[in-house]
Amino acid sequence: MLRLLSAASAGFLFLLFACGIIKAAAQQSHADSLLNLLNRDGRPAYVTATFKATRIINGQSIENVGAGVLDFRVAHRFGSLNQGIGNFFGLDNAVTKIGFDYGFTDWLMAGIGRGTYEKEYDGFIKVKLLRQTENYHMPVSLSYVGSIYIQSLKMPEISGAAYPFVNRMAYMNQLLIARKWSRHFSLQLMPTHIHYNIVPYATDPNNIFALGIGGRVKLSNRIALTGEYYYVFPGASLSGYHNALSFGIDIETGGHVFQLMFTNASAINERVFIGETDGTWSKGIIHFGFNISRVFTIVKPKGF
Repeated sequence: MLRLLSAASAGFLFLLFACGIIKAAAQQSHADSLLNLLNRDGRPAYVTATFKATRIINGQSIENVGAGVLDFRVAHRFGSLNQGIGNFFGLDNAVTKIGFDYGFTDWLMAGIGRGTYEKEYDGFIKVKLLRQTENYHMPVSLSYVGSIYIQSLKMPEISGAAYPFVNRMAYMNQLLIARKWSRHFSLQLMPTHIHYNIVPYATDPNNIFALGIGGRVKLSNRIALTGEYYYVFPGASLSGYHNALSFGIDIETGGHVFQLMFTNASAINERVFIGETDGTWSKGIIHFGFNISRVFTIVKPKGF
C-alpha cells in the first residue's frame, strides 16, 4: 500500500513540478505588460480550440461545450480485427454508447450516457479551473472531471438476496492538464483515480491510479491526427488487464465532428478502458471505432 501511495504521490508531484517549471519559464521569456494580457473589453485573451472536440479519442479533452449548447454523441467500437473474415474483421460485433452533454456555463458542463457494455449508465461533470492565455501568462489549462458509473446488467442473486445495488457502482476523479504549444500541436496529461465498489478478486485493489497522455497534430482547419495512452501504475491495476493505447483522426464538417480511431480498448467509459482493457496491440486485438458529435444551441447567448 505504501509503495502504491508513493508511486501515485511521485507522479502528481512530478506533474505539479513540471507545470511550475513551464510557468516560470514562460513568465521569464514573456515579460509583457498587463495591458497586453487583456482583450479590448478587459478580459484575458484565452487560448481556444486546444482540441477539436470534448474527447481526444476515448477520454475527455480540456474542451467544454459552450453555455446553452447541447452535444449529442454516438460512440461505436467494433470487435477486434483479429476475428477474421468470419466476423468481418470485427464489424459483426460492436459496443455502442449514446450520450448527451450540456454546457451550463462557459466553465461548467455535465453529461449523461448509456452504453451496451454491461448495460451501463454514466454521468459526469467537467469544471474549468484554469485557462491558458495567449501570451503564456497562464501556460496551461486545467479542468476537473468527476464521473459515476452504474451497471444495470442482470446479476445472479447472492444467498437468495438481490444483487446489492452498491456493487454496481464505480467512480472516477480526473485532472486534465493541457497546453496548446502551437497552432498545430496540443498536448494533455490526465492523472486519474478510479474507485470500484467491488472487484473481481480479493487481491485486486479497489482504487487504481493511472496517468494518461494525449495529443493532437492539426493537419488542416478541419482534419487532425490524435493519440492517447493510459498508464496504470504498478500495484494499482486489476489482474489480467493492459494499458489502453489509441490512435485516431478528427474530421470536422460544420456542426458535426467525426472521430475515427483504432484502439485496444473495446469499451467506452473510463471505468473500463482505463482499468479493464483486456486486449493488446501485439496480439492483434485492435478495435476500429468512431465517435459522432452533433451540437445544438438550446439557449442563445446574450447579444446573439
